Amino acid sequence: MKKKILLLSLGWILVSLILAGLTFNMALGAYPERPINYIICFNPGGESDLTARLQQPLLEKVLGVSVIISYKIGGGGALGWSELVKAKPDGYTIAGDNIPHIILQPLIRKETGYKTEQLKQIYCFEFTPDVLVVKNDSPFKSLSDLLDYAKKHPGAVTLGGSGSPSANSLGVAKLNKEAGVDITYVPFTGSAPTIPALLGGHVTGLMSYSTMAIVYKKKLRPLAVASEERFPALPDVPTFKELGLNVVEGAWRGVAAPPGTPDEIINTLAKAFDKVCRDDKFVGRMEAMGFQVVHWGPEEYTKFVQKKTEEYKKILKELGLLK
Repeated sequence: MKKKILLLSLGWILVSLILAGLTFNMALGAYPERPINYIICFNPGGESDLTARLQQPLLEKVLGVSVIISYKIGGGGALGWSELVKAKPDGYTIAGDNIPHIILQPLIRKETGYKTEQLKQIYCFEFTPDVLVVKNDSPFKSLSDLLDYAKKHPGAVTLGGSGSPSANSLGVAKLNKEAGVDITYVPFTGSAPTIPALLGGHVTGLMSYSTMAIVYKKKLRPLAVASEERFPALPDVPTFKELGLNVVEGAWRGVAAPPGTPDEIINTLAKAFDKVCRDDKFVGRMEAMGFQVVHWGPEEYTKFVQKKTEEYKKILKELGLLK
């Protein structure tokens, strides 16, 4: 009798596990079935926002649900990423993430609210190199003009940029070391507010991105681009390396989910972003604005983050910025 009861109990446990598995798989199969919150960690009008706005209608078409763009601005992106890692890992909250920001911040700051490895990478879709720009009517016609002035007036030259630590702040740190100058970096909450700050005369120039140099080409004069070779969207702008300075820096942008998000959901989202980011019209509009479009899925993007983490540890140590 006891043996029969034990067998019945084991049978019910087995049935329950099977049903639970079926329910879980059905839930995953139904994903998504309600709106997805797409967090942008920087100001409207910046690179992350411009990209998300172009992706939004295409993602909604592919996924069959609404994609709601929301903003969590502060800490050079840290506010949004710290909120992401606390979100429910059900695929209904995702956030744009930026390399090197998500690597630099936990390495430099004592408290960021998140760890790099907590962000579960979905897809990487773009790259923009740093570009040093001044106003069109600036007295600095070339990079050498600006550096000559900076050497004679330590700390007087100010370059605004998006966030700190970020690709922009690191670009200025590298430039200071390479050129032997003392240029002051001024962080803003995103790329968008740096433009009125420059045009209003609040900073000397910007260590911005290729996108801002192109979108505002009638108002800005690019002096140098921080890419290995001349950037296709800015063919007439010399690289820092051409000018004798080993300054190569920029930002990669993608999208991530909270830790613990099931791989099935990650893959569903990755496939959706891949389809969107291979759309001919999308690619054309992105390239016209100065973005270099890339297509890295979860595995490739995660490995890239791990690789860059080791690289940035060495760079920060050389610059004396490692905590």
